[in-house]
Amino acid sequence: MSAWLVTAPILTPLATAALCMVAWKHPAAQRALSLAGSFTLMVPAGLLISRVTDNGVQVAQMGAWAAPFGITLVADPLAAMMVLVASIMGFCCALYAMGDIDPVREGGGFHPAFQVLMTGVCGAFVTGDLFNLYVWFEVMLISSFVLLSLGGEKRQIDGAVKYVAINLVATACLLLAVALLYGVTGTLNMADLSQRLPHVANQGLVSAIAVLFIIAFGMKAALFPFFFWLPAAYHTPAASVQAIFAGLLTKVGVYALLRVFTLIFVGDTGWTHSILLWLAGITMILGALGSLAVRDLNRAWSWQVVAHIGSMTMGLAIGTPLALAATAFYLVHDIVVKTNLFLGAGIVRRLAGGMADYASLGGLFKAAPWLCILVFAPLGSLAGFPPLSGFWGKLLLVRAGLETEHYIMVAALLVTGLLTIWLVGRVWVEMVWKAPAEAPTPLPPTFRTTALILPLVLLSLITIGIGVQPERLLAAAGRVGDSLYDPSAYVEAVLGITPDQGQPTLVGELPPQGDAP
Repeated sequence: MSAWLVTAPILTPLATAALCMVAWKHPAAQRALSLAGSFTLMVPAGLLISRVTDNGVQVAQMGAWAAPFGITLVADPLAAMMVLVASIMGFCCALYAMGDIDPVREGGGFHPAFQVLMTGVCGAFVTGDLFNLYVWFEVMLISSFVLLSLGGEKRQIDGAVKYVAINLVATACLLLAVALLYGVTGTLNMADLSQRLPHVANQGLVSAIAVLFIIAFGMKAALFPFFFWLPAAYHTPAASVQAIFAGLLTKVGVYALLRVFTLIFVGDTGWTHSILLWLAGITMILGALGSLAVRDLNRAWSWQVVAHIGSMTMGLAIGTPLALAATAFYLVHDIVVKTNLFLGAGIVRRLAGGMADYASLGGLFKAAPWLCILVFAPLGSLAGFPPLSGFWGKLLLVRAGLETEHYIMVAALLVTGLLTIWLVGRVWVEMVWKAPAEAPTPLPPTFRTTALILPLVLLSLITIGIGVQPERLLAAAGRVGDSLYDPSAYVEAVLGITPDQGQPTLVGELPPQGDAP
């Protein structure tokens, strides 16, 4: 049963993608299948996090090959939490797509590409070895390129080329890092690596490989100085695609950083985590400033994605149980809020006849008061207004920074928060309160309009619920923080040994540790 629960988050969207391909010539059937598959994914995701909470880390060894020889899938508190949140975002975006995706994009394969993307996201969360993590990143890259390009508009192609170019560089760095790590240790299973790396003779080489992973995953996550592709690409596709990208894709990069730099590269944290700390601070400030420098609503939210990637990386770099718990809490909050903001921006553009410059909008409250109410929750949470979810995430990060005397980082976080409040206030005044030059066009009361609105309702309720009653998510984030700070349960579940037993013996293998360059 446990093995099926761990594999179900991969198999469900993969099967849905296959069914959508079978129904290629029937767009209505594809829509129904995609929505049903996205809803179904939430079921094993919910069961999985319940099983992990009650019984600990869940492991599936593919083909009955014991780790580290075979393919291992692992669901610990972090992976289970991310799969559940991803499934909810996938369902909301699939529902929104019912009213957002036009026949041209549907005919180009939107629904199967969307489900393949979800397969890659969930696969990255539950994989137990680095090579398969690379494979799932490639699955995401291919499907996201298709989604970016659908429609064939010039700005889409321009954004897709930039997106693919930087991700190919990231892929090359990741593949090089994986190859070097295998050459040094003879394994790519992450639990096995955590046991073998401390015994490598040349720890300087290990630190150099760690920097390669920072570069590779930093590009995927849009950390400074690798973030410029994100604001250039994320505003170009359809709103439902923008939302799933902003909500999940960069967070997979953050997840990879969390996994690798709490489980594998923990021998020289003074070096690796200092790099991450400085990159996090610069990313926060530049992301917030970038959002103030643009007037396109989607570009502004894209820059905010960058800024808050820095906030999450700050928690990883500090590395205490509280800081790691704060990162886990912030991950959930940010995924929900960013998805909601991009979905809301899509409706705003429809009301404005395709206009993206929020400074030229206005009169939104008179045209669509319901939309103003719905977007107030994610906007307030983005700014960190109490008692919404963003407030608790920032509070935990501030506490973690103060306890470890990282005062400069706390100051950077607070400055980023003030700049974000400035942005939110400016957007609200321009869009809602200012008198419009031309009245927005109300949306007709149709099924497509309902499909656009319902995801905003659901995500806003989640944001408010987390803010008003944060105890449950705080408890879950605390379990994540503890499991990342002390990964012994992860190692024991995968390898069947306790960490102090040392590394397992591999039959017929020459020990590479003493021969490392």
